[in-house]
Amino acid sequence: MLHAPGPQVDDHMAVDVALSVLIGARVPHLLLQDEDGRCTGLVTRAQLAAHHGGLWFSEQTRLRDISLDRGPFTVSTAALGEAEAAMRTRTLSVSPVVDEHGYALGVLAITS
Repeated sequence: MLHAPGPQVDDHMAVDVALSVLIGARVPHLLLQDEDGRCTGLVTRAQLAAHHGGLWFSEQTRLRDISLDRGPFTVSTAALGEAEAAMRTRTLSVSPVVDEHGYALGVLAITS
């Protein structure tokens, strides 16, 4: 199922600030974007919480510094069946859908 992209934040945002944004927006994930607005990743609350509590974590830890899904992302021209198969292979429940220039159009979610 395709959903609106939801909140998008810069990948240089601090992890603790991103966690606050995610909680405040009451969403399951945030899309990350670079300085040009292109999608660079997707991060979930569980991923942020795990990194927030890690031994190496500091207030200066940025989203771009943590491990998370950075693609390849689902392209808008992909067949739904192919996109779902690729997501299942990579064990993803959600994947950003991007246009030919890398801008997020939405998020594809596997519901079953």
